[in-house]
Amino acid sequence: MVRKTTVLGLAAVMAAVAAQANADEPSATITGVEDRALREAIQRALSQSDGPPASRSEARRRARDAADDAVAVLRAEGYYAYVVDPDVTETDPPRGTVKVTPGQLFVIADPRIDWSGAPPDEGVRERAFSVLGLTEGAAGRAAEILGAEGRAVAQVQKLGYADAMADPRQVIVDHADHTVRPTFVIAAGDLVKVDGVELSTKGRTRIEWLKRLAPWKEGDVYDPEDIAELERRLRDTGVYDTVSVALAPKEKALPSGLRPIQVTLADRASRTLELGAGYSTSEGPGVDAKWIRYNRLRRADTTTITTRVAKLEKSLEGSVALPHWGRPQQTLKLTSRVFADTTDAYDETGATFSADLTRRLQTTRYRTYGLSVDLSQTKELTTANGLPVGQRLNLATFTALGAYAWDYSDSILDPRRGWRVEARAEPTAITGETSLVYIRTQAQGSAYIPFGKEADTVLAGRLKLGAMLGGTMPEVPASRRFYSGGGGSVRGYSYQAIGPRLSDNTPQGGLSLFEGSIELRHRFTQQWGGVVFIDAGAVGVEPTPNTRDFSVGAGFGVRYDLGFGPIRADIAFPLEKREGDSAFQIYLSIGQSF
Repeated sequence: MVRKTTVLGLAAVMAAVAAQANADEPSATITGVEDRALREAIQRALSQSDGPPASRSEARRRARDAADDAVAVLRAEGYYAYVVDPDVTETDPPRGTVKVTPGQLFVIADPRIDWSGAPPDEGVRERAFSVLGLTEGAAGRAAEILGAEGRAVAQVQKLGYADAMADPRQVIVDHADHTVRPTFVIAAGDLVKVDGVELSTKGRTRIEWLKRLAPWKEGDVYDPEDIAELERRLRDTGVYDTVSVALAPKEKALPSGLRPIQVTLADRASRTLELGAGYSTSEGPGVDAKWIRYNRLRRADTTTITTRVAKLEKSLEGSVALPHWGRPQQTLKLTSRVFADTTDAYDETGATFSADLTRRLQTTRYRTYGLSVDLSQTKELTTANGLPVGQRLNLATFTALGAYAWDYSDSILDPRRGWRVEARAEPTAITGETSLVYIRTQAQGSAYIPFGKEADTVLAGRLKLGAMLGGTMPEVPASRRFYSGGGGSVRGYSYQAIGPRLSDNTPQGGLSLFEGSIELRHRFTQQWGGVVFIDAGAVGVEPTPNTRDFSVGAGFGVRYDLGFGPIRADIAFPLEKREGDSAFQIYLSIGQSF
């Protein structure tokens, strides 16, 4: 019975393979082409048939169609002295064949540009010819000739002749010397100079602000890159559904001869409400609500009010982001926040006022400078005669910020390739019931290595380092120290659980930090995925972490893709368990862990 089943299974497999072979049968067989690349190009161009031809007339028709396909490929590759002979075999069933003799390869000779109408100035003519990229003696391929024409027209347009266009080209195929002699005919039109911005739609954006955003001055020569740059600047603000920037047509030219730039903007909804939630066994549940108002000041600004209610934190924050503040690609963000934090290490209530200026240096490179003032009351434990003693501190903290960030990853919530790096330094001065000056430094990097054609498997790694220069323990307030442990750092441990502790097991925090993570992510279906991970961390009371406080956690989790990012559910176990540590921790949130 087993043997019979095996035979039947093999027969089914062979039948399926045969059916597939019939379905993929080319319309004809190509012979006579010795150049492998050319032969493969012709074969790729042939149409496919569902099965063998039903008659000799059908086979002959397929052969003729295949011959036409072969001729198209030969001409595209620069073979013009070809001989293509379609035929039919004497087999049963009959099959179409095409015998191809490519002949000698034709090469480029004497490429030229002729100008229809008034030619542009000599410099423009020279630049247009220089971008043709056609080398005499190179293969006379049709695609390269078409590409050369497109590059020449684009170059003329970039140099101010916005209406430049290609007239019918002349290509002489000379069978006497086996050359292809292309002559491109370009109508340059007039040199175009631009006026200011003309807003074609009514909306919430002030035209005065929009005019200041333009990267040209009235009377400048037209440059399509300037038009594209203004469109990018408007899209980057995130307050518009659609943005269109284009040169006005010739009939819209002003009496001065200048042509305005027409901008069309479609505002996104003026208000949105965003809700979020997360949970972990150590940090408990937490919910967030954001109310966002777009373009309230009519200069592509964003106003955000955020409230967070969680076991460890309760806060209310308001912020205003002003893109292109002072200069393009520069955003000023003003923030005020009131908060009440309740953690194992300290309790703190207070208010923060900050101003950050972020400059985008390149598409994925940012520099930030900032200033902030915190007014807070902190309740914390310190040690007196070897015993924990509570103290209350009323403090004013002044902090400057310098940060640099690179983000070459492909997604914010679910990166699969690329890397990120951020480094920041915060000179800090504290006054009130204690006085102290120090610099807090921190750097973090992550990398993502995909495997497989669809990047279904990703190896992700993270490294974070921190150190305080000039601060000492316990003079640095507890709320300003480094801590580790929890869903955003070392999973398997409670929030703040890693590092030195007081005699009553209260987390002490430290002056230095080390964290590292390795995570293997795999997507099983379009929506479902899984991960395994190892996290490690250490917090030290000196500027360098002590290896005695090094803690490791490991675990696994599942992911469900919502389209914009995954829901994350992880379970992790502490491998260096200490007094008070739970046997495991569970984390639920949106987005990958890093």
